[in-house]
Amino acid sequence: MNTQPTLTKDGEETGTPGTSHSSDGLKAGLKNRHLSMIAIGGVIGAGLFVGSGSGIAAAGPAILLSYALVGTMVVFVMRMLGEMAAARPSSGSFSAYADQALGRWAGFSIGWLYWFFWVVVLAVEATAGAVILESWVPAVPQWAWALIVMVVLTATNLGSVASYGEFEFWFAGIKVVAIAAFVGIGLLAVFGVLPGSDNPGAGFAHLTDSGGFFPMGAGAILTGVLMVVFSFMGSEIVTLAAGESEDPQKAVTKATNSVIWRIGVFYLGSIFVVLTLLPWNDKSIVDKGSYVAALDSIGIAHAGQVMNVIVLTAVLSCLNSGLYTASRMAFSLGRRGDAPKAFAKVNKRGVPTAAILGSVVFGFVAVFFNYKWPDTVFAFLLNSSGAVALFVWLVICVTQLRMRGIILRETPEKLVVRMWLFPYLTWATIGMIVFVLGYMLYDGGSAREQVVLSLLVAALVIAIALVKERVAKSARRRDLV
Repeated sequence: MNTQPTLTKDGEETGTPGTSHSSDGLKAGLKNRHLSMIAIGGVIGAGLFVGSGSGIAAAGPAILLSYALVGTMVVFVMRMLGEMAAARPSSGSFSAYADQALGRWAGFSIGWLYWFFWVVVLAVEATAGAVILESWVPAVPQWAWALIVMVVLTATNLGSVASYGEFEFWFAGIKVVAIAAFVGIGLLAVFGVLPGSDNPGAGFAHLTDSGGFFPMGAGAILTGVLMVVFSFMGSEIVTLAAGESEDPQKAVTKATNSVIWRIGVFYLGSIFVVLTLLPWNDKSIVDKGSYVAALDSIGIAHAGQVMNVIVLTAVLSCLNSGLYTASRMAFSLGRRGDAPKAFAKVNKRGVPTAAILGSVVFGFVAVFFNYKWPDTVFAFLLNSSGAVALFVWLVICVTQLRMRGIILRETPEKLVVRMWLFPYLTWATIGMIVFVLGYMLYDGGSAREQVVLSLLVAALVIAIALVKERVAKSARRRDLV
C-alpha cells in the first residue's frame, strides 16, 4: 500500500493513512464504516422513494431501461472520478481536478455551481421533511419544523466530521436495510411464497400483461431518463468525504468498485419488485407512491406510515450530506482563492465553521423563498440548478481525459483505479450526457426550462471566473514590472 501523501496542484497534502489531520487543517475523522455507508447511501435519495411512481406512469415497465441507462452512465462517471480521487484525494474533488486539468476558470465555475445546487437542495429537503413532521405533530407549523431540522443538522456538522459521519451512517443504514428488506420480501411475494401475503404472486407476468413491456412506445425510455436522472445525484459525495478519512485511497477504491451493485440492487432491484407486484398502470402507484402501493398489495400494515419514516430518513440524510458537501466545496474554493478566505479556515476540531454557516445561511434564505414566493423566486432557483448534475458529470468526464496524462507523468504509481477502455468509454459517456441535455431541450416543458436557466446561470458563473482570472493576470504583470 502506498503511504505517501497525495499532493494537489498547490502542493498541499490531502491525506495520509494513519494521520489525524491533513495539511489543509481538515481532520481525518471519518472511519471506514462511515465511508462505506456514505458510499452506499449516497445513491439513495428521497427522489427514489417519492418520484419513481411518476416515472413508472410515464414509461411503464420500460422505466427499468431508463434506470439502467442512467445507472450505466453514473457507473462510468464514478469510475472516472474514482480514478482521479484515488490518485489525488481532495475536499474539492472534481472541482479541484478541473482546476488542475482545465484551468482555474473551470474549477471555479463547477465548484460554485455544485455549491449552488446543494444549498437549493437544502431548502427542498427541509421543506419535504417539514411536511412529514407536520402531519405527525400538526401543533408545530411547517416553517418551524423546517427551521428545527436545519438547526439540528447544522449543529451536527459544526460538531465534528465524525458527528456528520455517525449521523450519516445511521441515516444511510436505515435506507439500506429498508430497501434490502423491501426487495427480499417483495421477491418472495412475486413468486407467491411469502406467508400471509395478500398479493397472488404473478411472477414476471405484470411486466408484459398491460400493453407489453413498451406500453407507451420505445421513445418513453428517453422520457423516463429525464424523470430519473436527477435521483442519482449524490453518488460523488464519497469522493469529497474521502479526504477526511484515514486512508482516502482505499476508501475511494472500495466505493468506486461497489457502485455497480449498489445501483443494481437499490434502483433496478426495487423498481423491478414494484413492477412485478403490480401492473404498471395501477392507479395506486401514482396516488400512494410506488413503494407504498407495493407494500399495500402485499398486506403490510400501515405501509404509508412505514414509508413516511423511511422517506423522512432519506430526507434527513440528504440534508445532512447536502450541508456537508456544500461546506466542503466552499472550503476547497476558499483554499484555492476562489471564495472568501474565511471559508478556508478551520477550528481546533478541524471543522470549516465559516464554510458551513455560509452554506446554511443561503439554505435558510432558500427555505424562506420557498414559503414566501414558491412559484416565482424559489421556482427560479430550483430550475436554474436543475441541470447542474449533468454539468458536473460532463466536467468530470472532460477532466478525466486530461488528468489521466497528468497522473501518469507525475505519480503513475497512484493510478490504482483505472477507467475502463480509456478513452473510448469516456468519450461515449460524454456523448450520452450531451444527448440527454439535448433531449431535454427538445422535449420542452420543465426540462427545457431547467436546461436553459441552468445554462444561463453557468454562463454567468463562467463569465465571473474569466473576469477574475484576467484581473489576476493583470495584477501579476503589474507586479513584475
